[in-house]
Amino acid sequence: MNKRPVWIKHAAQLATIAGGTAPRIKEGMSDLGIIEDGSVWIEDGEIRAVGTTAELEERYGSRAGDAEIVDASGRLVTPGLIDPHTHVVYGGSREKEFEMRLEGATYMEIMNAGGGIHATARMTREATEEELFEQSWKRLDSFLSHGVTTVEGKSGYGMDLETELKQLRVMRELNERHPVDLVPTFMGAHAVPLDWKGREDEFVDLLIREMLPKVAEEKLAQFNDVFCEVGVYTPDQTRKILEAGKAHGLIPKIHADEIEPYGGAELAVEVGAISAEHLLKASDEGIRKMAEAGTIACLLPATALFLREEAARGRDMVDAGVPVAISTDCNPGSSPTTSMTLVMNLACISMRMTPAEALVAATLNAACAIGMERRVGSIEEGKQADLVMWDVRNYQELQYLFGANHVDKVWKKGETVVSKEGEIRTQFVRA
Repeated sequence: MNKRPVWIKHAAQLATIAGGTAPRIKEGMSDLGIIEDGSVWIEDGEIRAVGTTAELEERYGSRAGDAEIVDASGRLVTPGLIDPHTHVVYGGSREKEFEMRLEGATYMEIMNAGGGIHATARMTREATEEELFEQSWKRLDSFLSHGVTTVEGKSGYGMDLETELKQLRVMRELNERHPVDLVPTFMGAHAVPLDWKGREDEFVDLLIREMLPKVAEEKLAQFNDVFCEVGVYTPDQTRKILEAGKAHGLIPKIHADEIEPYGGAELAVEVGAISAEHLLKASDEGIRKMAEAGTIACLLPATALFLREEAARGRDMVDAGVPVAISTDCNPGSSPTTSMTLVMNLACISMRMTPAEALVAATLNAACAIGMERRVGSIEEGKQADLVMWDVRNYQELQYLFGANHVDKVWKKGETVVSKEGEIRTQFVRA
């Protein structure tokens, strides 16, 4: 913990996104709570005061000599970015499949031939916990370097009890040791294991009978996710798994309507899911129901780009009143990126969201999608001091200058963890 207070002064724009812990919808997604010549006082890892520099001078001027002073002149300061949908803990790599897709193979063709999720599952099963820990630590470092301070992580590259627990235990240790907050999701229903093909209902029963109780017993996850898709899990199977997870205290999420329209958005509302993810093929009715229920749409434009698919209808969802979050979907097969700045750019370019909406979707709404909204996602008194100073003058420029990393400095719980020189101040430690 930083023993000295940190005083950030003279920010050209301080985008606070303050004003409550509910996800933003419609016009609310454009309200960034901008303070010009903004200032933040941080102490004991917590935000203690937010306002103009003149206001904080009056309140804290007598303590200036005790504080680390950060001159943010000409800079944008925002909350730390939040990635609410990743598969960050996995073994191996799938760069060869990238070339296969460019030659014409589809995502589902590759998976049904034993590649895709199944290939990563094999490599993850073969990897030791130590190897998974080391590989994933590096990915979390990369997230930090792009201004991401909180990440959700899903299991699902095992689809057997031993490997699912191994992934989740690695996430728990990473959360304890790495500066990034890592929020765990159980996703044993990521695909149907090849040796269970034709016996899908039996595998669902096994997952419910053996995997869910063990995950809950060890308190390894907060959420339960299912890939509801043609050729993967049916809506009925998905409902059964998610309802069983709720009985163990796991909050539902759904990979919904990614490849084909399948009623996933509607099902997310039916089971009370906190979020529906992907939604490239979501129906008008599904969007309407999500808006009525307040179900968060977690959209993944980098995945659509990487798979050369049309992006989800982010503009339509915002206009309909759906709370929208965005994410990298960091994974080895369809979105091998840790750049939330790229995702914000794509939200504007491919989903027609505004720069303000994209920033809200990557901060407060993303926090709401993983139950972290009371701790992170905005810059206001009492919240965790997770902030980013960007080497741009305003939030529009952050979205406009795409393809570059504009991070100047990152604070996690008040500690400097990334500096402009590219130094990532994490200490790799393995018990």
